[in-house]
Amino acid sequence: METANQINLMGMDREHMTRFFAGIGQMPFRASQVMKWIHQQGVLNFEEMTNLSRSLREELVEVANVSLPEIISDHISSDGTRKWLLRVDKTNAIEMVFIPEVRRGTLCVSSQAGCILDCAFCATGKQGYSRDLTSAEIVGQLWLAKFLLAQHYDTDDRLVSNIVMMGMGEPLLNYDNVVSAMNIMQDDFSFGLSRRRITLSTAGIVPAIDRLKADCPVSLAVSLHAPNNELRDSIVPLNKKYPIAVLLDACRRYVADSARARVTFEYVMLQEVNDEPKHARQLAELLKDMPGKVNLIPFNPFKGSEFKRSSNNRIHRFRDHLQQQGVLTTIRKTRGDDIGAACGQLAGMVTDRTRRSQRYVQGLGKYYRPEIEKTEN
Repeated sequence: METANQINLMGMDREHMTRFFAGIGQMPFRASQVMKWIHQQGVLNFEEMTNLSRSLREELVEVANVSLPEIISDHISSDGTRKWLLRVDKTNAIEMVFIPEVRRGTLCVSSQAGCILDCAFCATGKQGYSRDLTSAEIVGQLWLAKFLLAQHYDTDDRLVSNIVMMGMGEPLLNYDNVVSAMNIMQDDFSFGLSRRRITLSTAGIVPAIDRLKADCPVSLAVSLHAPNNELRDSIVPLNKKYPIAVLLDACRRYVADSARARVTFEYVMLQEVNDEPKHARQLAELLKDMPGKVNLIPFNPFKGSEFKRSSNNRIHRFRDHLQQQGVLTTIRKTRGDDIGAACGQLAGMVTDRTRRSQRYVQGLGKYYRPEIEKTEN
């Protein structure tokens, strides 16, 4: 376990790792050596890092460690989706999800314990918010998935080929830790993922979108969910600070220098809320000059939610109208909903500093506990 006098090397990108070794009088190449041991070989014990001198290994034991979130539960869906509940401290646990597909495997990674934004259709937001995850807790999710999955699949192929920062939390409100973790994911001495294989999803923190373009230009997804400000204000409260026009301008800036880059606009389909023909017309008009695509997401219910999933007919009609207007549109396949692992269902366990979860329970008029809490009793 980590002590107050030790630093966790799991969350150090190359720049910070180099500084760390310089600080203890070591050459810069030690950073790449240790990163390869941790992230490529899966070695967490300094004593097993055999190309380090014995004196350095002994010093590392004193000043550092390599710590991971603790696995509380591990569930596999009937469709192969896998969800882990991971303890990050004594009072908080987060969830990550692996979605296997024929030619790729996507890991959905969390960035916060809870979420401050309170989007109306998201189970995470109803849990309230406790804290940001450290870079070690973020990249530790990928480390766990990589080496746990390798135990169950006899293949040399990369099992986790894509990362989506779409788990619990708003990634751009934990900017520094998220960017550091994504840098580790891309580093050739670590996981070696292309930036195009890492997607960050945001509800629209406009200043941070501009920073991200300069610091770590991964693929961008935006949780839009409504084609006008009045409706988006009601289901994505952040819209009151960064309305749609301001958000779309930031999206245009993000992809302005690349002919290939597109923004993915996520749009959860809520029965008789945002799925009417007029909404499709408004959305097509809104995005007509935008280099992007729309990903329609069937709403995934959670206990106490006020919304219903749009019917398949309504979803397909909505898609058809967008496509007829020249907007590239896909429908996200629902995966893992039988284990609460689908989009919008992640809850974990959160010590809510906002007291939002308490207000939410009172509003329901009944005692409500996330299903996952039962694993603790």
